[in-house]
Amino acid sequence: MVLFWLILDSINGAEACSFRGTHRLELMKHEIDHKALSFSKNGPKELWPSVSNYVLQVSSSDDSGGGSYPEVISTAQADWFRHKSEEINPDVRVPELIFWHIPSRAYKKEGVAAQEAELGIMKLLTKRPSVKAIFVGHNHGLDWCCPNEKLWLCFARHTGYGGYGDWARGARILEITQKPFSVKSWIRMEDNVVHSRVVLSP
Repeated sequence: MVLFWLILDSINGAEACSFRGTHRLELMKHEIDHKALSFSKNGPKELWPSVSNYVLQVSSSDDSGGGSYPEVISTAQADWFRHKSEEINPDVRVPELIFWHIPSRAYKKEGVAAQEAELGIMKLLTKRPSVKAIFVGHNHGLDWCCPNEKLWLCFARHTGYGGYGDWARGARILEITQKPFSVKSWIRMEDNVVHSRVVLSP
């Protein structure tokens, strides 16, 4: 079995979008050139100004927006996802976990800063029985998971020392079992306190 992690850059922007004075293209280049344990890579140029759409295939052990740009997953990105998922997992037998940064409007609850518009990605995902969960960030103080139609919507938790806010740091942990397939998740805080255990896929 192979598990596909489909990663979409939902912060559209490149040259005009920067972090502490460093443009996103430079950040991506540095990440790719200098981070030996990073799997980041540049995405298709036709999805410009988005810079980091890619697919990471994870094999089992026995298987040889931001800035001045719109904060949305564009129709071009949704089309890219549809083509890649049909190419890689045409019979939808392989479970898929989806990661992007800014939550879609499906996450719209109190305190959620969602994308500006919904341009088709959620419709695609909810129709794919192989999609088990979507993970987002952006709202640093949130770390909940909740079921939505046939999949789960989850926040990742404020993890690092950068960015805004002074929330306690933690991380969303995923435990994936191959046979039988299951995904369990919980939050582990920096002080090792564990909370919010949930089974995302039995």
